[in-house]
Amino acid sequence: MAIRAVLYDNDGTLVDTHDLILSSMRHTTRTLLGRELPDEQLMAKVGIPLSEQMLDFANGDLELRDEMLRVYREHNHAHHDAAVKAFGGVVEGVRMLSEAGIAQGVVTSKRAQLATRGLEITGIWPFMKCMIGPDECVNPKPAPDPILIGAKALGADVCECVYLGDSPFDIQAANAAGVTSAAALWGMFSAEALAAEKPNCSFESFSDFVSWVLQ
Repeated sequence: MAIRAVLYDNDGTLVDTHDLILSSMRHTTRTLLGRELPDEQLMAKVGIPLSEQMLDFANGDLELRDEMLRVYREHNHAHHDAAVKAFGGVVEGVRMLSEAGIAQGVVTSKRAQLATRGLEITGIWPFMKCMIGPDECVNPKPAPDPILIGAKALGADVCECVYLGDSPFDIQAANAAGVTSAAALWGMFSAEALAAEKPNCSFESFSDFVSWVLQ
């Protein structure tokens, strides 16, 4: 069946926020843990809700988790607008898909308000029909729930929908939801890490993805 709807992850897929996230992670762990952590450890679970990431760093301490969330968000929000940018080909690509009648939306583990703000800054938001953040569902990625909610919001059956993401958690969620899972190889995770989750397809660039959808 032809693709009628496309759902996207946000960070690492539509917008490049790698350096912003990493600098916010470094600032938070230095400030509250008093030590340097390897970049690989800081970025290993980007793609699941921030509260879960911070709970890991806090070793289950809920008070420390909450303080880490506060410090991270304070730093991240202060630098967000100047740092966020669209990946190459994204604005043009989402416009082409919209003109072709493809419904598009975002399913992200980022809080919806900040994700929407980034898409507004980059010019992507006018082409999106829904924003599903962790506050819109009980079970966030890698559970299938937010993708199923997104597909419903776009009026598409799962067999008509593709989910494009750059993290293993994205591919896990898409596969569990029964939509076509597409790996964005320009994002924050390696091609090997994504291939291990068995996506239905992989793309080197957003332009390649658009061409595939429109074929």
